[in-house]
Amino acid sequence: MADPCNLAPYAAHDSTTRGRVHSEKQPRYRSAFQRDRDRIVHSTAFRRLEYKTQVFVNHEGDLYRTRLTHSIEVAQISRSIARTLHLNEDLTEAIALAHDLGHTPFGHAGQDALNRCMKPYGGFEHNLQSLRVVDHLEEKYAQFSGLNLTFESREGILKHCSHTNARLVGDVGERFLNQTQPSLEAQLVNLADQIAYNNHDVDDGLRAGLITTDQLSEIHLFREQYETVVELYPQLNQRRIIHEVVRRMINRLVIDLVESSQNLLATSKPESIDEVRQQAHPLICFSEEQEILNRKLKQFLREKLYRHYRVMRMTIKAERILTELFETFLSEPRLLPDEPYSLTIEQPIAERARVISDYIAGMTDRYALSEHQKIFSPPTPTV
Repeated sequence: MADPCNLAPYAAHDSTTRGRVHSEKQPRYRSAFQRDRDRIVHSTAFRRLEYKTQVFVNHEGDLYRTRLTHSIEVAQISRSIARTLHLNEDLTEAIALAHDLGHTPFGHAGQDALNRCMKPYGGFEHNLQSLRVVDHLEEKYAQFSGLNLTFESREGILKHCSHTNARLVGDVGERFLNQTQPSLEAQLVNLADQIAYNNHDVDDGLRAGLITTDQLSEIHLFREQYETVVELYPQLNQRRIIHEVVRRMINRLVIDLVESSQNLLATSKPESIDEVRQQAHPLICFSEEQEILNRKLKQFLREKLYRHYRVMRMTIKAERILTELFETFLSEPRLLPDEPYSLTIEQPIAERARVISDYIAGMTDRYALSEHQKIFSPPTPTV
């Protein structure tokens, strides 16, 4: 449980939470935010993250990041920063572990495909889907659907949201309409997410042989640490060099984020979480110099890794698989398993489409491949 004595006045405090949609008794030996974290960890959607990918499809190798390992890494980075800034570690961890619960199979390719399919029916946003998972789709408790998380955890999960959808999600959508800020814990996780996926995509891209150290040496953030490590440890093998470089890159980013945020907090002097929310701009941020370096690394990864022909080939396959599944289920819902099919009976087409979207978004990579094969590929005859 976060010690209130160690929390800054502008941190999220358990005693001042805006509470849950469905009233519950305070847990005896946990804080409200610890309960949120524990419910997330025990959720079905969290377990499925083990078989959902970042860049590489799950069956391509056991050593690449999945959404589960990514979420754990974001939680670790977030907690370290939260402790240094005297923010609420339990809330920070809950948001970090839940931030990807709504992601589709096959990473961003799956998200883009499902958004195109759902365009006539309200579209698909993975952040909104993560909120939908914890608010409605999880079925664990007798008293309510979803996980009934606190407002603060739900606010942090919904990192981005269109104005149209913000009007539909109640209190957690108001900040997108009023242009106010979320808690510092939510702001922190958003940037820890960037730190984790940029640097770990570098690691996975090198491991897969899709990018090289020579290419990455054009990027200052990588080159600076790579040259230092090679000079200090000239006998180190390449695999350990890369691990050391990535570790140092993450450390540099964390230090910059902490120090830049400390300076902003000292200047702004918020006295409460409500004052944090009324700020014109986020108070957790990188320095301007570091932000420029981060942007260059993102651009490099977009051009050299995410658009690599091997990644693009899987992207096209993923889009085709999810599009064909969606269109087929929409035209013939009886191909769905019993539970999702029962939710489509006598429903207007927009509601049927949302049920199908929920079903597909919840799939793991291998389950989506299996469903597609069952529907579109004839069984191989045995001899």
